[in-house]
Order: sequence, then structure tokens, then C-alpha cells
Amino acid sequence: MATPRSKPLAWFAAVLLWLLWSGEGRTEPPALDSLKEIFVRLHSCWKPPPLSAANPIDITVVVSFNREGVILGHPRITYESEQASDNDRLQYRVAVMETLQRCTPLPFTEGLGGAVAGRPLAIPFRTRKRPPKPEEKRAWLIPKIL
Repeated sequence: MATPRSKPLAWFAAVLLWLLWSGEGRTEPPALDSLKEIFVRLHSCWKPPPLSAANPIDITVVVSFNREGVILGHPRITYESEQASDNDRLQYRVAVMETLQRCTPLPFTEGLGGAVAGRPLAIPFRTRKRPPKPEEKRAWLIPKIL
């Protein structure tokens, strides 16, 4: 005769579904505790325009946050590469604003929120390729002649 078995799998599935629906299963991004972490988080959201739409340029935006990580006022573009065309500038301005919309509000710790609240931060976005560093030529080494 078969004994009635409890159904642990059904109970486990029910608990798992309840956790997912109640929001307990969601993981919050870790709170930011330094200026470096702010820059890293914003650069992780950065998506420059494709090369088919605009040439690579450097652009810097000045932005302020409140204690909760919400942008205060309007971000300002303070630097754009000299050689950039009007189309390049427009494409990169849009990309910077989309980055700020994607990443904010930032999850500040209480200490960092108090430290950066209302203070302007200049955030550079560099997309130009840097020229390779020249190799060092050692004049004092005499080549061996065999």
C-alpha cells in the first residue's frame, strides 16, 4: 500500500513564486560610497553613438545630484572636441543625456549623498582613440654587431 507523500517540490515552487511576485527576489544595485564609484557607474551606462552616425569625440558634462541621487537642475555640456562637426556634437549630447536618464537616480550611501549633494561634478566621456605611445629609444645601448 502506498503511503501518502508530502509534496516538497510543490511547496518550494509556491514559496519561490511568492518571493518573485512580492519583489523579494530582486537584487538592488549596491549603494555608491565614493566619487570613483559614481564615475564607474555612469561610464557603465555610457553608449556612444555608432561610428556610422558620428565621429568619436570627447565630451564633458557638469551635473549636480541631491542626497537621493536625483539630478538637480539641468546638466551642462562644458567641453566638446574642437574638430567635432555639428552633427557629431548633437549625437554625443543626446547620448550623454540618455546615459544620465538610464543611470539616475544613483543609489548613494548616506555619507556620499551628504558629501555630493548640490556640488557640481564634471564627468568626462572619452571616445577618441589615443595615439600609441612611442617606444622608448635607448641611445646608451649600443647594438651588438656580430
